[in-house]
Amino acid sequence: MATASEIGQIIKFHRGKAGLTRLQLADLAGIGKSALFDMEKGKTSVQFDTLLKVLAALNISLEPKSPLMQAWEKYSTAKSG
Repeated sequence: MATASEIGQIIKFHRGKAGLTRLQLADLAGIGKSALFDMEKGKTSVQFDTLLKVLAALNISLEPKSPLMQAWEKYSTAKSG
């Protein structure tokens, strides 16, 4: 599992490759520049929905992994069908 610091490094790397400043990415994600700074520094107090906005702006997907995911997929398919 990735740590907050590793997630911050991933965000910073992707932001750099996209040629975006912190302010530009914050604007694209609809968040404050200080929240993005906190994420890139690996702070753990960042709200989950804020993290999701930044990941979406950078086109980074978040995929849950679990030994039970296959069972969840069957359950959710049966429940919605």
